[in-house]
Amino acid sequence: MAEQMGSAAVSGKANSVLASSTLAFTVCFTIWMMFGVIGIPIKKSLGLNETQFGLLTAMPVLTGSLIRVPLGIWTDRFGGRIVLFLLMIATVIPIFLISYATAYWHFLVLGLFVGLAGGSFSVGTPYVARWFKKERQGLAMGIFGAGNSGAAVNKFIAPAIIASAGWVMVPKVYAVLMLAAALIFWVFSATDPSHNVKSSVSFAAQLKMLKDPKVWRYCQYYSVVFGGYVGLSLWMVKYFVTEYNFDMKDAALLAACFSLPGGVLRAFGGWLSDKYGAYKVTWWVMWVCWVAFFLLSYPQTDFTIKTVNGQQSFAIALSPTVFTLLLFVVGIAMAVGKASVFKFISDEYTHNIGAVSGIVGLAGGLGGFILPIMFGAMVDLTGVRSSCFMLLYGTVCISLVWMHFQFRREIMQSAQQALQAA
Repeated sequence: MAEQMGSAAVSGKANSVLASSTLAFTVCFTIWMMFGVIGIPIKKSLGLNETQFGLLTAMPVLTGSLIRVPLGIWTDRFGGRIVLFLLMIATVIPIFLISYATAYWHFLVLGLFVGLAGGSFSVGTPYVARWFKKERQGLAMGIFGAGNSGAAVNKFIAPAIIASAGWVMVPKVYAVLMLAAALIFWVFSATDPSHNVKSSVSFAAQLKMLKDPKVWRYCQYYSVVFGGYVGLSLWMVKYFVTEYNFDMKDAALLAACFSLPGGVLRAFGGWLSDKYGAYKVTWWVMWVCWVAFFLLSYPQTDFTIKTVNGQQSFAIALSPTVFTLLLFVVGIAMAVGKASVFKFISDEYTHNIGAVSGIVGLAGGLGGFILPIMFGAMVDLTGVRSSCFMLLYGTVCISLVWMHFQFRREIMQSAQQALQAA
């Protein structure tokens, strides 16, 4: 009886940790994506070009990515509760100060500090995973990762605040929101010293997995499913405004059709990965993205051909409805893919989840930093707005080729070892 009561208490504590961590991560991600919406009026007031706008939206993603490796290692060593709480508190003042920025460089510098919130993923993932048994870790990490839906929350909240009080009110509201979320997290989370890596394990020992080629493979996958998700979340509001002439509020709601499933359904991806395995799920995710990006990348086109009856003109274009539906499909695929990549990590790096998730998260975050800048540069160079999807199509091709040859090699090696053992 006592054993059952103890097990129930641990389970209840684990669920409390999961709920509070997911709430905290959702708020962090909402604020991390802030410039995807408020960057539009800032771009107009400062007269920025597309590349400058891309850099503006990407600056928080840079620090949120670079900080992930040390945060993951600190989580292994000191525990996720204290690390995540301090991280959230550290961002409150920089978030608030954005309201008083007037020059382009002000926004870039403050964006670097606000970006620390994006590192919360590398804290929460190992923190949450260690509270659950291995067969439930995929689902638990998927539920926590559903905090990515903060990208959609930002698209609901920020336009409403801008419409009523202007963009300068958004950072003030978000600073209060971050402080409240940090306090709620501290109250409802918990600490288990047994989850920490022993102090005898050196920093260098924790980084040895950098020599493992599997880690780099997972980095590439995650740069597609997470980096692509971040890049598109930052870019799609503006895309709907410029390509289809929607106002900001309607554009944000349509862009949320991508961001919302891309975050919420991550838990579904964790369940699928637990049930069918990380490889199968990731493989099909890449194929779905490959098809969708191929269709999305085709620019609006008018052309004329000569026929026996004279010249005949045609037009090829994706309507806003079809475009949004394809984005919705991509959002679902990326949500599932983000969970399946981390299922690989929880299966293969049980005792070093924090450091490995930090490295893989860094790769994904850097993808989210580089992509908006490249999106803007490609529009400035080519004048084709759908060039962002052309770029993503190429990255998915690389992933599919790499997966095919690498996993086929591993299967053949396993078969040879089995024959030798027999």
